[in-house]
Amino acid sequence: MAGPLRLKDHRKELSSFMQRSAVAAAFIGALALVLVGRLVLLQIIRYDYYLDQALGNRTRLEPIPANRGLILDRNGQILAENQPSFQLEMVREQVPDLEETLLGLQKLELIDKEDLDDTRRVIRARRVFEAVPIRLRLSEEQIARFAVHRHEFPGVDIRARSTRSYPHGALAVHALGYVGAISDQDLTRIDRTAYAGTSLMGKLGVESARETELHGKNGYQEILVNAQGRSVERRGSDLHRQPPRAGADLILSLDLPAQQAAEQGFEGRRGAAIAIDPHTGDVLVLASMPGFDPGIFGRGITRAEYRALERNIDLPLFNRALRGIYPPGSTVKPVLGMAALAYGIVRADESRYCPGVYVVPGSSRRAREGRGGVHGTVDLRTAIAESCDVYFYDVAYQLGPDRIHEFLDPFGFGKPTGIDIAGEQTGLLPSREWKMKRYKDPSEGAWYAGDSVNFGIGQGFMSVTPMQLAQITSVLAAKGAVYKPRLVTGIRDPATGQTRKIDPVALPHVKGGTPQQWDVIMEGMRATMTRGTARAISTSAEYQMAGKTGTAQVFSVGQNERYVASQVAERLRDHSWFIAFAPAEAPQIAVAVLVENGGFGASAAAPIARKIMDAYLLPRLPKSAPQGDAPEAAPRPAPEPPAQGALPHDHEHGPATVRAAGGTVPPA
Repeated sequence: MAGPLRLKDHRKELSSFMQRSAVAAAFIGALALVLVGRLVLLQIIRYDYYLDQALGNRTRLEPIPANRGLILDRNGQILAENQPSFQLEMVREQVPDLEETLLGLQKLELIDKEDLDDTRRVIRARRVFEAVPIRLRLSEEQIARFAVHRHEFPGVDIRARSTRSYPHGALAVHALGYVGAISDQDLTRIDRTAYAGTSLMGKLGVESARETELHGKNGYQEILVNAQGRSVERRGSDLHRQPPRAGADLILSLDLPAQQAAEQGFEGRRGAAIAIDPHTGDVLVLASMPGFDPGIFGRGITRAEYRALERNIDLPLFNRALRGIYPPGSTVKPVLGMAALAYGIVRADESRYCPGVYVVPGSSRRAREGRGGVHGTVDLRTAIAESCDVYFYDVAYQLGPDRIHEFLDPFGFGKPTGIDIAGEQTGLLPSREWKMKRYKDPSEGAWYAGDSVNFGIGQGFMSVTPMQLAQITSVLAAKGAVYKPRLVTGIRDPATGQTRKIDPVALPHVKGGTPQQWDVIMEGMRATMTRGTARAISTSAEYQMAGKTGTAQVFSVGQNERYVASQVAERLRDHSWFIAFAPAEAPQIAVAVLVENGGFGASAAAPIARKIMDAYLLPRLPKSAPQGDAPEAAPRPAPEPPAQGALPHDHEHGPATVRAAGGTVPPA
């Protein structure tokens, strides 16, 4: 019979349980040690590190844009400033339906239809909780219109911001420039950190050239944020704030009254006017007409507005003062006269006869005197005063291209002046070498007698910018002294109010001729104002002027044709030039004025120059009886009709450019 059956071994089970408990306790103990070790590492060993990390997560630095520096004229008048404005901003996460909201704003005429795509792109490029400006500088009418419908646009609101303002509108816009939205190209060359919180930067003119000084240094403030990065308000928090440092104020050389006189003088015509202080290079006037309101770029120009400016036939965006290239016309004659004296081509008191027609040496072609006139016997002074073309045709031919190039180059023909804003063109002072490089055909590349003759009236290949011609006039006024033109003369610290003056930059002196020869040219230019082509504008002046009129041909007239302005389309008529400096005995201002398609220099450009000089000089002159540049001689009789077959000329008194291409005139 079998023994009793043993169903459970308690001793064995207890032993197994104890073993398992020991293993579990060891495992739990090991995990506890790891946890305690990790806590020691986080809370004790690396406490400082993780504390900084935690504080960084609870706060965020928000940039505070600096106020842009002011721009003032030489008398302290504000030309560019900052003003508070209101702009429309959107926080995308608070907008129930983005497309519906944008369409609603379009219906209220707060967003243009053609700007919708750009607006969407800007909004979606920003974080959903950030405020994005969608319309800058709202008008009072737009603010009122939105206020009525504010409840229909959750997530959209009006905020007060600072924006650039130009109190005189379009005045001197091509000198000042403007501020505009930072482009993708701009982002590749600027420090993005320095422009955090800023959507605008200088474009063109002084605003661009002095961007570093004007921009200033942004500040910052710490704000509390939650885990999602959104700002939260909490009182009593110790948050840091670094105030911004405003940009420096710029003192310009521009004279506001003279600038206003220049722009008003154009009366809707196209052109440019430059005025320079011949003893410092200070640019007193820089006008390019027509201009445009720079404020439209600061508020966010629409596509339609920019397209209207770009397609405007008068090219308001084009800086004629620095970039316009034109034949100098008869304004080149004083410098050519100086060259003739210096090289012994003429003597100051030597007289020559002007029959009204000049036969180009080596050919049968003839160049007419202005308006068919006959000056008769003239010396150099009279030739300058009455702008005798025949006299200077012969002077230019006798000088030849090599000596003309050698003498005119130091005056600044064919080279930039170096003014302290960008965009300047150079014009052209032609030479034999230049023509040979330009034309591959040897017959076209040869220098012809007609090319030299064209120099005499500032036509043919020769060209200048208004800025260049103003600088050349300044050199004449200072009898060879040359200063680099400049717009910025001082930088003022907005915190202390102290101004750091910028010294004028003197350039190599133009030797020209002897002091006596300089005097001869000056006398000829003064005679222009008393008995010459510009005598009408000097009437009753309180100071004496020295000047030279010029008329530049826009298109060539055939040899047997006659130029009649009334029969020519307005934009094909001659350009009007006038250069001058005053007071003649001690010049304080040198002026160059161009009126596109304005006709004779004395009738269109000279009156503008007189307005500029009056505005600048009269407040500075001692009160006295008018000195009066009254005419010294009675007006000349009406000009005779042109001789048949004569070439056109420079229109100082009528049309002009000698045609010499194609081998019809033998090389000089």
